Amino acid sequence: MDKFYSYTDFLRAIGHTSRENNAEKLLNEIYLDLFLQRLQREHRLETLMHLIDEALCERDKEQFMVYTKEYMELQQDEY
Repeated sequence: MDKFYSYTDFLRAIGHTSRENNAEKLLNEIYLDLFLQRLQREHRLETLMHLIDEALCERDKEQFMVYTKEYMELQQDEY
């Protein structure tokens, strides 16, 4: 995550006078960040699959290994 949200930040947002509004804004920001990160990750996985296919077609073992390694790391980070 590019931004770090803590439970403390969330409680601070709730503790203010317009607590519902601040808490809602914070949650919306968190969900938006998570959604955008998910989209970026999925796009990178698709790009890597294309690059892996190209490396296979060109019989470029070095590039195949680089792209495959990154793809596997991204897959493992999901879980």
